[in-house]
Amino acid sequence: MRVRARDVVKAYGHTIALDGFTVEVDTGVTGLLGPNGAGKTTLLTLVLGLARPEAGQLEVLGHDPASAGPTVRARLGYSPERDVLPPHVSAADFVVHMARIHGLPVTAARTRAADTLRWVGLGEDARRPLGTLSTGQRQRTLLAQALVHDPDLVLLDEPTAGLDPLERDVLVSSHLLPEIERVADAVVVLRAGRVAAHHLLGSDQATGEVRIEVDGDAGGLAAACTARGLTVHDQHAGRLRVHAPDDRALDTLRDAAVATGASLRRVQREAPALADLYHAATLGGP
Repeated sequence: MRVRARDVVKAYGHTIALDGFTVEVDTGVTGLLGPNGAGKTTLLTLVLGLARPEAGQLEVLGHDPASAGPTVRARLGYSPERDVLPPHVSAADFVVHMARIHGLPVTAARTRAADTLRWVGLGEDARRPLGTLSTGQRQRTLLAQALVHDPDLVLLDEPTAGLDPLERDVLVSSHLLPEIERVADAVVVLRAGRVAAHHLLGSDQATGEVRIEVDGDAGGLAAACTARGLTVHDQHAGRLRVHAPDDRALDTLRDAAVATGASLRRVQREAPALADLYHAATLGGP
């Protein structure tokens, strides 16, 4: 488990940023979603050990970041939301400097910086001063400095460019749903400092709907499913959608296909759209 939070409370004066926040973040890429003020950046600050919670327990890579901040930060890579890059320093020199801060020897730091900058898509431009680079190139530099020391966990706060699927564990704070849906394995949605939803993307946590394609007309299969108590939607030519939320319903669907001799071309669970999950979590309830 990369991050484990239980009943975490964090306040700034009379404002509660996190209110009984409880979540477990496993390996892979996890998107941290929520409207402004939901507590996303506050959580990253606590994970980094730069602030202490008023209550609750927080564990990052097996440590309490409040008491073992340097140990935790040595194993983290962090790309902040705000661009604080020095304008007169080249991207290459800046990434080398960050590698050196994390303890890499000079030669290793230069090699790692060059490799990482190429990997994020910043080639010859890495020798230019940061102040002359485009917004996207500067974002790629921020990503490179977060990865250069080969961290165990990467924290990305509102990345807007240069984010591709990463072969490491990443916690991404963002309001860009298409970006998160493209790269994340799981999402945590925050609302008013609490976990409003926690979903594995592309898993069996689906809508309960099954899309079916058959050779020929699907009318016979649709009728057989309906006769067996299943709900059929969107029947059209050789396609139909059946509500089958559990294994028993899937068995019934299989029996209907066998009974009608339907030639199945595809049977696929329908995963919920991230936008629907997000809006249900942030707009639903009190």
